[in-house]
Amino acid sequence: MTDTTPPRRGGDIHRLLDDAFADIPLTPESQDLKEEVRANLMARVADLEAAGTSPVDAAHQAIDELGDVHELVSESIAPDEGATTSQPAPGWSGQSAAFRLAKVRPKPAFVVRVVVASIVATAALLLAGLAAAGVIPVPLGVTILLLGIGATGVGWIVGDSLVQETTTNHPMPSGRGAAYAVASFLTVYGLGFAGLVALAALPLWGIVFAAVGIVAGVVLFSFLGATQTNRHKAWLRQAQREYTMSNRFEEEPETAARFGIYSAVIWLVALALFVVLSFTVGWLWSWLALLGGFVVMMLVLARMLYGPRRS
Repeated sequence: MTDTTPPRRGGDIHRLLDDAFADIPLTPESQDLKEEVRANLMARVADLEAAGTSPVDAAHQAIDELGDVHELVSESIAPDEGATTSQPAPGWSGQSAAFRLAKVRPKPAFVVRVVVASIVATAALLLAGLAAAGVIPVPLGVTILLLGIGATGVGWIVGDSLVQETTTNHPMPSGRGAAYAVASFLTVYGLGFAGLVALAALPLWGIVFAAVGIVAGVVLFSFLGATQTNRHKAWLRQAQREYTMSNRFEEEPETAARFGIYSAVIWLVALALFVVLSFTVGWLWSWLALLGGFVVMMLVLARMLYGPRRS
């Protein structure tokens, strides 16, 4: 999918820097220069914010002060070594090189936090479920507390994971990551209350807490999803653009024609079976013919798109 959406969050200095380097050929030298510029920009943004400038204005001002990136590259990298005379390697070889350059080392502390949170959340939710089912004698207040611990663990995992930089994505701002954590907590806690009511471990009034938690979680998730900007790094967006340029149905019109004919035959047979089954075994089973037709069509589509190409 082609990404032409301009950055909407000026505070994201990483995305602005990516846009500034978008047409600079990716080489080890230009990548080193980019990382050096990134460190300087982050320091400049911190100074501006300390002086009272908003994060959005600080990011834009820092980028503006950077000047013309092409001149900076040409002055910093020798012509015989730099990117100004070379072109980026096309295809998978260029993408593999970009992947290696952008590779982020695993963070042991993050792994430890996620493992501990996973164990705690799983144990708490399991105990809460056993208590709600009456398998183990636990007071209702303790069951709700276990549910809260489990929901907190899930929220922690979600938030902590999103603010980590990966090879393909920039780190999410900590505030937005925390919002995703809260949304996860509310959703899990709401579902937990619904489970307690369903298992008769909580009176019917508990459904109010379930509804509040689930609705609040869904609303918050919807808001975050609707306002989410692209976190992909520049090299990945370039790879996606190159990938989407390859459309097999456009490259092989005969393959698209075959798929159209196969689809027509599949649905004619499915509709005929649907009519026959409706008048013989009844409506209760006749819909399976349409479901079978859909499954077969999807399998044919997968075969057409990803099967062996004609020589």
